[in-house]
Amino acid sequence: MRRVVFNQKGGVGKSTITCNLAAIAAHEGWRTLVVDLDPQGNSSRYLLGDAASDEMPGAAEFFETTLKFSLRPQATHDFIVATPWEDLHLMPASPLLDELHGKLESRYKIYKLREALAALADDYDAVWIDTPPALNFYTRSALIAADACLIPFDCDDFSRRALYGLLETVKEIQADHNAELRVEGIVVNQFQPRASLPQRTVQELVDEGLPVLEPYLSASVKIKESHEQARPMIHLDPRHKLTQEFVALFEALG
Repeated sequence: MRRVVFNQKGGVGKSTITCNLAAIAAHEGWRTLVVDLDPQGNSSRYLLGDAASDEMPGAAEFFETTLKFSLRPQATHDFIVATPWEDLHLMPASPLLDELHGKLESRYKIYKLREALAALADDYDAVWIDTPPALNFYTRSALIAADACLIPFDCDDFSRRALYGLLETVKEIQADHNAELRVEGIVVNQFQPRASLPQRTVQELVDEGLPVLEPYLSASVKIKESHEQARPMIHLDPRHKLTQEFVALFEALG
């Protein structure tokens, strides 16, 4: 299963959700790959900590090879690194992704990620793709490469208004490039159950029949500690409430 975590809005928890669900998958014994397509590299730093480096091969170098013809192209494995966690691997991001964007778009390399991940189908049970906060070449490549899409939602009116546009974008990708792509669900993040606005906003989505997933992910300062220590919640504090919510969400996805 290849999943993309997608939202054009920044700060909604794409990297946090990607890395924590991927870490749980690996913890459960699934051979798991995270593909970081965001030039900011938040997923890469989250999973590698101080070992993350712009010098290591990754997504940018993979895409760079697609711009060059070779009789013996490099294997996709050459752009994947191990993380400290068993069964969890990463194709890291770097700022070079920004530099390559225009060339990749102009030469229509939009299907290359799908081809590469399809070639890895026997090596990984689960692939999680983190995307930049923009509907650009990398985000479209991820949506074309994925089987399912998760949309983080952070419980405010701006996010709600943007949500409808995101769903239309997925429909467009389905119609033009990837008929198998499906919206697996909306992931409610930073939820505050005692505040009336988040409760009302999420309930309105549910009432509209949108695929809102449960459980909702609680707001917690523990996640900042998780980021700082570069330890996904399942490894930092397995018994924490937020960890258990991530586990329950992972199990709900099946």
